Amino acid sequence: MRLPDMPLHDPFVLADAGTRTYHLYTSNDPSVSGVEGTGTMVYRSRDLYDWLAPVVVFRTADQPELWASDGGWAPEVHQLGGRYYLFTTLHNEDRPLPVPAAGRYGTPFPLRNHMRGTITAVSGSPLGPFTVVDPSRPTPPAHLMTLDGTLYVDLSGQPWLVYAHEWLQTIDGTMEAVRLAPDLTGTLGDPVLLFKASDAGWLGEQIPAGVPHQLAPYVTDGPQLHRAPDGALLMLWSTYEKNVAGADGTIGGGYVQTYAVSTSGDLQGPWEQRRPLVREDSGHGMLFRTFDGRLMMILHRPFEHARGKLYEMRLDGHELRVLRRREDLDGGG
Repeated sequence: MRLPDMPLHDPFVLADAGTRTYHLYTSNDPSVSGVEGTGTMVYRSRDLYDWLAPVVVFRTADQPELWASDGGWAPEVHQLGGRYYLFTTLHNEDRPLPVPAAGRYGTPFPLRNHMRGTITAVSGSPLGPFTVVDPSRPTPPAHLMTLDGTLYVDLSGQPWLVYAHEWLQTIDGTMEAVRLAPDLTGTLGDPVLLFKASDAGWLGEQIPAGVPHQLAPYVTDGPQLHRAPDGALLMLWSTYEKNVAGADGTIGGGYVQTYAVSTSGDLQGPWEQRRPLVREDSGHGMLFRTFDGRLMMILHRPFEHARGKLYEMRLDGHELRVLRRREDLDGGG
């Protein structure tokens, strides 16, 4: 298989040095895996060009007493202490959460919020099977509507779960983090706010003066952390760039891949927002290094019927640059 033939939303690559194999995780798609149910599947490759048909490494149906069975979004696998940890977002529409009040935005959002959050599962192999650590609840606080949790281990060795707090609950979406127990079996303390989507000043540049920005949501999606050579901390994240979408003045916007920088190197910032790296309905990207040392970014495009797109990247200090699109690997388009 090649990337143009591979259904692929929210891609995540684990470059396994022991086997020199790239593991590319995404939500289970029964049409290509042959396995029904919500879960995670993985494609594998030695060269980022030819990929094996996916195998399913996690299914909610195989987890007794799991609090949710829908979703399976944004799976990613990290190796820590000789074990492999899967993080993926589930939701349960039968367990409602409060809808935000109108507040300073003037108009309440007619939305029905429900339990959504990232679960943690563990295995001795990147190919699973993965077993959920706590089937009774998501890893972030259960009263928060969250998604896209990612593992980050700070310079002191403290593990964190960094996640997006849904605009559906906050209106202005946020990035937050919560400390994890050393064995990742639970959380320690309260979440901390890292930044708000509206902190990216370029988001509303295309909206004429006088048009209220709150007519479109401030979305936070897909956090991914990467340490720069100069010690700064980078966070890739995605959002919707706002613009006037119709002749009636309605506000819309395309999905974009952007990033932020903590020049202090500390997860708690302060975070400085950078301009988008890739537009064209692209996002939920992450960085990884090839076995010959090249820095790569993979993301999905378009949002619907997504496929993986690869970019060769460069870090100038802590400034991230796109060197070139790798159409030889992702097939163009």
